[in-house]
Amino acid sequence: MDMGFLMASLIDGLLLGFVFGIAAIGLTLIFGVMEVINLAHGPVIALGMFTVYFAATLLGLHPYAGVGLSAVTGLLLGILIYAIAVQRVIGQPHLSSLLATYSVNMMIIGIGTAVFTASPRNIEFSLGSITLGPATIPVARIVAAVAALLAAVALYFFMQYTRWGKFIRAVTDNRDAAELVGIPSNKVLAFSFGLGTMLAMFSGGLIATLFPFTILEGGKYELKSFVISVLGGLGNPMGALVGGIIIGLIEGLVPVFLPTTWVLVVEFVLFVLILLVRPTGLFGGRAS
Repeated sequence: MDMGFLMASLIDGLLLGFVFGIAAIGLTLIFGVMEVINLAHGPVIALGMFTVYFAATLLGLHPYAGVGLSAVTGLLLGILIYAIAVQRVIGQPHLSSLLATYSVNMMIIGIGTAVFTASPRNIEFSLGSITLGPATIPVARIVAAVAALLAAVALYFFMQYTRWGKFIRAVTDNRDAAELVGIPSNKVLAFSFGLGTMLAMFSGGLIATLFPFTILEGGKYELKSFVISVLGGLGNPMGALVGGIIIGLIEGLVPVFLPTTWVLVVEFVLFVLILLVRPTGLFGGRAS
């Protein structure tokens, strides 16, 4: 076994795991607050990729400035999606929210395919690489991992120590009681959906600095986000970050021993095992 290749694969998987984790946090945050399974998660991630692409190619912005722009755009887009499609299905059977968010999914994919086509796009961008022992690691992956980790830490402090973070936790615990003490629950739910969408587009922006992409690319990251969310505990944002790291390590380790086509097989076998053995995930669900 080439130890250099093994170490490089593990480090690469670990770094990507942070980015996968922040994508999953956006999905699991929305479920944790309002019990809505967001099937528009994948196309929103793809929109984050295209935001960075057009910010760099049309506006001449640095790609990381485009990542920041994608986050702001995601917050506003999430609030808009909530107001148009999600608000009316809060508290309804899960099928209602699934149909509502799936409709948004199809609209984004349909319009995106018509406007952007399904041709691959790529951002001409490189920060070079560094050597860690026998492993050579692209600096852009390190920056993406650090940015994702900082976003997760910022979310934690926001949820724990800010007024609106406490509002979100209160509405998550008991919406009726929160309304009785004057918390505007509908605004909090709209902001929460916007926050989850912001994290999804932020992760998409980071992914765009690493890999080529199309408007359909978000689908595979949506599937990863579901696996990660179940692994860490659906509704538990910090569990999702750890789940993302685990999935990243799996993606780094499996190609060392098996063809890369086995990566998804291993991930979904893990997904089924977690559902069978520990349905609440490794860290339990709906942490507030």
